[in-house]
Amino acid sequence: MHTQYRQTVSTLIPRTGQMDHASPWPGLPGRLRFSSPSGGDDDAFFAALDLGTNNCRLMIAAQTSDGFRVVDSYSRMVRLGEGLHHTGVLSAAAMDRTMSALHSCAERLGRRPIREIRAIATEACRRATNGRAFLRQVQNETGVAIDIISGREEASLAVESCSALLHDRRFGQPRNRALLFDIGGGSTEIAWVRTEANRQTESLIGYLSLPIGVITLWEQFGPVSALTDTAYRDMVDYTRSFLQDFENVHRIGSEIRRKQTRMIGTSGTVTTLASLILNLPRYARTAVDGTLLPAASARLAVRKLRQMGLSGIEQHPCIGPDRAPFVLPGCAIFEAIHDVWPVEDVIVADRGLRDGMISRMIRSNAPVRRSYRPTAARRHFSTPPMQATGL
Repeated sequence: MHTQYRQTVSTLIPRTGQMDHASPWPGLPGRLRFSSPSGGDDDAFFAALDLGTNNCRLMIAAQTSDGFRVVDSYSRMVRLGEGLHHTGVLSAAAMDRTMSALHSCAERLGRRPIREIRAIATEACRRATNGRAFLRQVQNETGVAIDIISGREEASLAVESCSALLHDRRFGQPRNRALLFDIGGGSTEIAWVRTEANRQTESLIGYLSLPIGVITLWEQFGPVSALTDTAYRDMVDYTRSFLQDFENVHRIGSEIRRKQTRMIGTSGTVTTLASLILNLPRYARTAVDGTLLPAASARLAVRKLRQMGLSGIEQHPCIGPDRAPFVLPGCAIFEAIHDVWPVEDVIVADRGLRDGMISRMIRSNAPVRRSYRPTAARRHFSTPPMQATGL
């Protein structure tokens, strides 16, 4: 498949940590490494694998003049962190599901000449006592070496993936601050970012990695099928209790009141809310990514989802039965974040850690200038962004 999507590579400082050390794809165990007929690297690709608490995702991309073009993408819900909240370990069933998905990823990697690959694991493997042992087994069976990254690195990659949106003038006058949140399966990353419009750069001021995600809330507060209004509010209040210290340190609320803050959501929760408001017959990334979502509309969509109940959510064409149990826990996290930091509009980003990893690999292979020139992708989106204002 060839996805017509271009992610502009820009500069994020500082950039340190494990992700600065990419390696070429060694090939599947027992097989020769794929080499291009030309013997050169001009037709080689970059690959990024993100093993999360809920999903396993792979992206393979080719460098372009203004960023990259996705040539293959894979995502499977593996629920690696299922049961982790109660046991502290990855279960055998969860590891089996995940290993199967990783074998599929390795097969896809073997079909193309891969110049560099970066593979990461997040909260489930950070928290599980057998997380590192599992990743050693993964490397032995598939040849894919996966590094466990910190919450800070996770937040930094999320910011990088959304760099083009941070500076996009479709969303009005430039702001000097941005608040980005990424609601995951086992954790939620929040990044407080300084942006410089003239240089088109951004830097991480502070980050917060909450030990709260859609799976952990689902396990802690019981099945969604029995979720009462009181239990839902308890999820919101529980999440909100983790945010106040971060607000006390960074005083984000005062920047919001001065109209100096953009809010960006890059998670399945906000993309689901946007697709619901847009009344899409089925989920479409091109219709959702870069949408401006009024917070009032998002709150209305949350209320509609709560009224639908689990059976109604399962039947929604943009959600389905696999994702349905985790939608309302994600909504509770979103509402908690917005209660503390009530930005009027949320920029919806259907992009994630894989995009950030690809951008970093491309930049390390061919450094880009710091000066800003409007790219073809940005010129293409010179019109105002779509607003999700349905329901």
